[in-house]
Amino acid sequence: MSIILEILEDLYPNPTTALTHSNSYELLVATILSAQCTDERVNMITPALFAAFPTPHALAQASFEEVAPYIKSAGLWQTKTRNLIRTAQLLVTEHDGEVPRTREELESLPGVGRKTASVVLANAFGIPAIAVDTHVFRVANRLGLAKASNTYQTELQLMEVIPQDKWIDAHHWLILHGRALCKARRPECESCPLQSYCAYAQRNSPDKNQDHDS
Repeated sequence: MSIILEILEDLYPNPTTALTHSNSYELLVATILSAQCTDERVNMITPALFAAFPTPHALAQASFEEVAPYIKSAGLWQTKTRNLIRTAQLLVTEHDGEVPRTREELESLPGVGRKTASVVLANAFGIPAIAVDTHVFRVANRLGLAKASNTYQTELQLMEVIPQDKWIDAHHWLILHGRALCKARRPECESCPLQSYCAYAQRNSPDKNQDHDS
């Protein structure tokens, strides 16, 4: 396991979230928007959104009709509009306009599940967490870092095999590797420096398939 983490660290030094933000409020909003939406699309949406509603107080006072036009290209925009406004209202009324720093408080906000809470904890506050998205789930299970059928079990298993001080970086390494090489439909195993350590690559190697056919 350690050699896999060392290689990933060499491949993706100084990793960080791809979501553009300048504070915890902006990261929370961007992460809520990122559900079933690419980070690239979110980053196209948020500059105008944050200019119009730069604080939780501003967003809390906005109407559905005022917010919706900014995020219509995000997918699930109607639900996200309602969630963003209600979340901003709760930030103002229950958290003095600040983004909370505990998982329980974050997950009590509309539109915030375990993955979103983990992203905010890790990237806004530096609190160790592993957010498991589709990339992390796929890459971790292919590499053999986890053997799980769902994201929650994958998260628990990763927390067991990865040192806590590497959780935040490892989350980013797995995402970046999923985007660069370990793609969903056509993973580029032949170009991957992890090939000889990867359970998926070993199962699907041409040599092994030839041995099986012979």
